[in-house]
Amino acid sequence: MAATKTPEADKQITYLAGALKAPRITEAAARLADQARDAGWSFEDYLAAVLEREVSARNASGAELRIRAAGFPGRKTIEDFDWDAQPAIRQQVAALTSGGFLTEARNVVLLGPPGTGKTHMATALGIIAARHGHRVLFATATEWVTRLTDAHRQGRLPQELARLRRYGLIIVDEVGYLPFEQDAANLFFQLVSSRYEHASLILTSNLPFSGWGGVFGDQAVAAAMIDRIVHHADVLTLKGASYRLRGRGIDSLPSIKTQDRAD
Repeated sequence: MAATKTPEADKQITYLAGALKAPRITEAAARLADQARDAGWSFEDYLAAVLEREVSARNASGAELRIRAAGFPGRKTIEDFDWDAQPAIRQQVAALTSGGFLTEARNVVLLGPPGTGKTHMATALGIIAARHGHRVLFATATEWVTRLTDAHRQGRLPQELARLRRYGLIIVDEVGYLPFEQDAANLFFQLVSSRYEHASLILTSNLPFSGWGGVFGDQAVAAAMIDRIVHHADVLTLKGASYRLRGRGIDSLPSIKTQDRAD
């Protein structure tokens, strides 16, 4: 004979769910109870189903909070990406969507002319990381340097770098759009070094690696930085004209041709 629910049991579930700070359990328990009775679930199956709903809801809620806290310039997803314009990177991206690069502390570098989807892809991978439970921070290279410079001036750079290491992923957008002073380049190098083989970076740049020396004002610093970045990294090269120019009668923008990783 199937068990029947009682008002007392409902009240007890509501009270216990509140005590556990898991109010969604009350809804899940009520919604699944009739299904469990009709299907003849065991007590263990019913309990597992209720808890599974709670865990799924918590994961979704936590991911949303991490996405909001990351500072993305907008919400971009892998599904929204224009694969017709960048078919060559599809296989590489598919391998990254599992999030395995994060557990391995690997980096991702996106190289290509302006308007080819680098920021979109960096954001999409960042959102995937947040959904996998990783804390993420997004900022342009200039904004990162400003942040590090402020910490350095206040005498708390080591503490700031240590705090940033607790983030599973840091995204650095637009490397190469503006050159850095020597002090700024050294601070950026410290950020890269602090995460080397510890946590992941995603970087986007309109320049090939051979042009980074001019950005950082020092070939030796640029070489040491690139060495640490690409040692454990997936380098994706995006090609073509800017999507922003489509339908405007402009074929291309002035840019430096993106070269391969050997540069």
